[in-house]
Amino acid sequence: MLKSILAGTALVALTSGAALAQGAAFSDGKIKIGVLNDRSGIYADVAGEGSAVAARMAAEEFGNAIDGVPIEIVVADHQNKADIAANLTRQWVDRDQVDVVADVPNSAAALAVQEVTRDKGRIFLMSGPGSTRLTGDACSPTGFHWTYDNHAMAAGTARALTEEGKNSWYFVTADYAFGHSLEEETTKVVKELNGQIMGSVRHPLGTSDFSSFLLQAQGSGAQVIGLANAGGDTTNAIKQAGEFGITEAGQTLAGLLLFISDIHALGLEAAKGLVLTTGFYWDMDDQTRAWSAKYEQKMGSKPTMVHAGVYSSVRHYLKAVQALKSDDGKTVAAKMKELPVEDMFAKNAKLLSNGRLVHDMYLARVKTPDQSKSPWDYYEIVRTIPGDQAYLTAEASGCKLASK
Repeated sequence: MLKSILAGTALVALTSGAALAQGAAFSDGKIKIGVLNDRSGIYADVAGEGSAVAARMAAEEFGNAIDGVPIEIVVADHQNKADIAANLTRQWVDRDQVDVVADVPNSAAALAVQEVTRDKGRIFLMSGPGSTRLTGDACSPTGFHWTYDNHAMAAGTARALTEEGKNSWYFVTADYAFGHSLEEETTKVVKELNGQIMGSVRHPLGTSDFSSFLLQAQGSGAQVIGLANAGGDTTNAIKQAGEFGITEAGQTLAGLLLFISDIHALGLEAAKGLVLTTGFYWDMDDQTRAWSAKYEQKMGSKPTMVHAGVYSSVRHYLKAVQALKSDDGKTVAAKMKELPVEDMFAKNAKLLSNGRLVHDMYLARVKTPDQSKSPWDYYEIVRTIPGDQAYLTAEASGCKLASK
């Protein structure tokens, strides 16, 4: 009888010790990832539910669990408002035990989330936003900017057009952090190549009427009208520019941030000939085609680079968690920077000390309807832009973590 009692006591002690050990390693017995983005507005096609699907695809590769600890994906809509994004993040962390926030298109919202996750010591995986401040003066030891940024966009599209001799520019810019940053980064490239900035006009986020802004751009006489906006704003501007006959009159329209979902919405007749920079294209190679086919089965469309970036960043996070057997934010962040990044999205990739993922980008031209041979066959890849040419170094970013 005494032996049975002692054995039972030992078993309880061992079980309790295992539970405590797991509790120390995995904060609440779950690995919880929150996908926060625009699910109903102008960036819903760029990110939206597709980003949640991409995150789930990454989790599925781990069997939706690591060492028996379940991986849970939750989603929310920040409605493109920084205060809502910050409040949702606080609620997720404080009440719901969310370990990671992922995606967050809209740079103002992302900057707000960066503050919260930095203060709370939680991982932030940014796929949707573009502001270089996120790995610059607003960087975080637990923040990772994965898919693109405005410097990379300018390094591709603006450099290509200016080097072609189209060296006078006028901007139609979304009036918030992302648009301002994209205009600023593009201006730097144009001036570096001895181009000229003829002016700019700013429009509200989500406006439906671009007529006055486009007329000002048309009247500037600039060779290039740079659209420093994204998502529904970009497609609306391009459609209305077509109605005004802007390109037929000789000016070039440059979408400084275009996604394959934008081209799909526009149609090839309206989008043909547009030059753009992207971090991912579904038809690049066997790996991208295989992953994109799985994604399309779930979503009914091909992935944007934001969707591919969400998958890649979540997968890398889970690799670090698996290696450490812990979801502690600061510890996992350090491990993520140690581990190599190589998957169907990240080619020739490396993580810098400021959280910037440096990877190859691609200059693409939109095909004509005659050139397209199948659904979603939209891009001709003109050239690869090596990551070291596309992105700022950590030292040049302005991030105080760069030397740490």
